[in-house]
Amino acid sequence: MTAPIPRDLPDLPPIPGHRALLPTVVPATAVVTPVRRRLIATFRLLTALLTLTGVTIALVTGGPVTKTLSHFTIQSGILLALVMIASARCAWSAHHPLPGALTGAALFYAGTAGLVHHLLLADAANPFTVAGGAGAGWQTAANHILHTAVPLAAALDWLLLTVPGRLHLRHAPVWLLYPLAYLAFTLARGELLLPGTQDRYLYPFLDVDQHGFKGVLGNALLLGLALYALAVLLIAADHIRPNPLRRPR
Repeated sequence: MTAPIPRDLPDLPPIPGHRALLPTVVPATAVVTPVRRRLIATFRLLTALLTLTGVTIALVTGGPVTKTLSHFTIQSGILLALVMIASARCAWSAHHPLPGALTGAALFYAGTAGLVHHLLLADAANPFTVAGGAGAGWQTAANHILHTAVPLAAALDWLLLTVPGRLHLRHAPVWLLYPLAYLAFTLARGELLLPGTQDRYLYPFLDVDQHGFKGVLGNALLLGLALYALAVLLIAADHIRPNPLRRPR
């Protein structure tokens, strides 16, 4: 006969030379099957294609390539196109989405370019209005694409195809580093060009010849405060909007 098995086994000593395994947390991806969102990927690819179309038209009809690439709109458009392509790849292959700080920055810069164009540069009653030049027809098309269609497409992607709550207040001052660097770039570019050069300063509110350095810095300060308020508003809206991708239970 065999002895009965005791109900309570004593703690066994650890095996020499072996480390005890610590408890681990199972990631959600190991339990939840990743979902491929091909419609979202298609929309983002189309947005990237639209943006690159506007950038291409501007590069072909906007004069010297270096001058065109110096515009904030072109630079932010290229960034948005790259972010949309990467986001489309993530959605198509069910990978983790890009960081909210990056996608939010691309949306913020595209929206900034659109608002500055419509509120300052395209308003005939505004002293900072920019008149069209040679190839104005194509430039008008590029302006409508980059300053209206692209920001609206990026906003729709954020509102309807992105999980909310991924933007935070700490992102707002970080997003302003690029506009600050662009201010330094455009002022340095203007100083390197000879006085009287056409388009020495690409934006009228940054024209040192017309407003002086104090006036330009004052305009930049007001614009920077407005952009910070816009960034905070965008982040606040991201936390109160509903989740369009939530599955019904």
